[in-house]
Amino acid sequence: MTSARLVLTQARFDVRVVVRNGEQLLLTVLIPLALLLVLTLSTFISLDVPPGVARVDAALAGVLTVAVLSSAFTSLAISVGFDRRSGALLMLATTPLSRTSILAARSLATLAIVVVQSLVLALAASLLGWRPSLSALGALGFVILGSLAFGALGFALGGALRAEATLAVANGVFLVLLFVGGTAVPASALPGPLAAFVGALPSAALGDALRSLLAGGPGSLLMDAAILVGWGVVGALIAARTFRWD
Repeated sequence: MTSARLVLTQARFDVRVVVRNGEQLLLTVLIPLALLLVLTLSTFISLDVPPGVARVDAALAGVLTVAVLSSAFTSLAISVGFDRRSGALLMLATTPLSRTSILAARSLATLAIVVVQSLVLALAASLLGWRPSLSALGALGFVILGSLAFGALGFALGGALRAEATLAVANGVFLVLLFVGGTAVPASALPGPLAAFVGALPSAALGDALRSLLAGGPGSLLMDAAILVGWGVVGALIAARTFRWD
């Protein structure tokens, strides 16, 4: 079996593991769907929706950001941390899969899960009144770029800390970025000094890019892409130096 087929086979296995895990499904599907409903139907949460733009458009952009964060960072970091503790990663390293192939398969599985999440959320948003356009293709590109950036950070976290510490830190970061990370609610809705700081985070860059493409929000797509690439490079460099297999 070729290396590419080995990676694809392992990626399919990793996807099945996530699908069969109730806690993972809660994090990757149910929470984003619930958040989409709340942001679309509630008028008490400011989304800075431009005039003439449906509220569901801005809500979808924010929830897609949360979905990428939950799957490509939080879930990935936790699964890597606990697979290290159980010895599963080290055992995989004794198979024909190289260590690079193992990480590539996990990345591919994460990307597949994020794409499925995005399709489910887009379908739900269409039932709430969202109408897709060509800009949705650009949004999908940013979803993939954001997944790669957060995935690199997830590997850096899950490969360096003990499983319990990874669980606490990953969930803590998720909650902080959910509320004040420019994800569901744009950084522009935060107080001035905090908005400037949050704007440099990958969560805000992805959220702003998706809001620009799906809801006509302000911002620079090139700057958002540069921020995501920068954080991805940082995560990859940290993971390359600190990732442990046991």
